[in-house]
Amino acid sequence: MKKIFPNVVENTLIADNIFKLVLEDNFPHDEFKPGKFLHVKCSKGLDPLLRRPMSICDISDDERYLTVLYRREGRGTTLLSEYRAGEKIDILAPLGNNFELPAGYNGDKNAAGDLQQQCLSKKILLIGGGIGVPPLYYLGRKLKAAGHSIISILGFNAAKDVFYENEFKSLGEVFITTVDGSYGMKGFVIDALAEIESAEIVDCEPSYDVMYSCGPKAMLKALQSRISSDKLAYMSLEERMGCGVGACLACVCNYNEGFERDKSYSRVCTEGPVYKLHEISL
Repeated sequence: MKKIFPNVVENTLIADNIFKLVLEDNFPHDEFKPGKFLHVKCSKGLDPLLRRPMSICDISDDERYLTVLYRREGRGTTLLSEYRAGEKIDILAPLGNNFELPAGYNGDKNAAGDLQQQCLSKKILLIGGGIGVPPLYYLGRKLKAAGHSIISILGFNAAKDVFYENEFKSLGEVFITTVDGSYGMKGFVIDALAEIESAEIVDCEPSYDVMYSCGPKAMLKALQSRISSDKLAYMSLEERMGCGVGACLACVCNYNEGFERDKSYSRVCTEGPVYKLHEISL
């Protein structure tokens, strides 16, 4: 982790209260991995005092530009939305752990430090809800580049909330759900997942090998109920944080039985935000 002061390149509204923030600095891919997050100082003064955790949506191939998508909903993010191109912003990064990638991913190293052998292409399912969608795009780009096939399910409340549909379409097949049915399939991501799994029964082939998800707890809890613990599946938790470095214990959650590590609880900012799907009690 380090403190950096990148330049703001873009800070624009792309959906209902959803902003795209593009920063310019040096963002090495081997440090800023998919799943890790930034702790952003939203104001230029001391009010509000606490930083805001924000996931990495994408990093350019030349490691020069980093993209964050965030929702403007409180004092901190409202102040953040007022930053303009050319200004600098105060950030702690990268924080947290990252998504575990399928064995054989290009550039990964094993315990001995040797590059792993490339494996056969895997079917990857990405499931995102609302502002949990952004970190899955960076992950999907990396996995597509490694030769894996991508299916995405993105859930929103209404048509006005939908964002990054075309970006995910560049990775593979995309299913959009909205709660009010104003765009895509009416319902929740779990409804689209049911359709995909029903197609699996007809085709007699697995609809996906690995699942990655990020979104509200209700969505993740529904996935825990739907997806077997035998399936290779991961989730990234959205949690309010204070310090972002594991000291304040504001983001503590509990491990499920059988997943405990050296203690019964986990700090999302340090041991997380990425966990196996059934690892954490929601």
